Amino acid sequence: MGDALKPGDPAPNFDLPTAGGGRVSLKKLRGRPAIVYFYPKDDTPGCTQEALDFTEKAAEFEALGAAVLGVSKDDAVSHHKFQAKYRLKVALASDPDLEAAKAFGVWVEKNLYGRKSMGVERATFLIDAKGRISRIWRRVKVKGHVDEVLAAARDLAS
Repeated sequence: MGDALKPGDPAPNFDLPTAGGGRVSLKKLRGRPAIVYFYPKDDTPGCTQEALDFTEKAAEFEALGAAVLGVSKDDAVSHHKFQAKYRLKVALASDPDLEAAKAFGVWVEKNLYGRKSMGVERATFLIDAKGRISRIWRRVKVKGHVDEVLAAARDLAS
């Protein structure tokens, strides 16, 4: 299953709607590195900070030829509002059926204050130009994360 994904594995393909009415698939991104980051919910503190951090470094990822894609189960309308409110420069894909989240193994049981529930684990996948997973970050702590991903993308590009 998805949680067994490891570096070197082919990344699971997905085809998802994006903010602004488009669609994105991993197949379409092939030929360039891609950063696919999963996050729990639009316009919440950690998720907003992560999106702002990726936006701040967008030009540097672009210079490496790397696509950056945020994925959550929020719908495309929510994504559009989130992008507009914070002037985000990252593409956001909607995964309402959790197709991508399950394939990547980030739909997990969470334990918050003793209450168990299912939710999206904050996780990032660096995928090479051939569609293979290069690095995986799970249970991401937002502070400093984007710099770490950028450094790994630079290593991949060199």
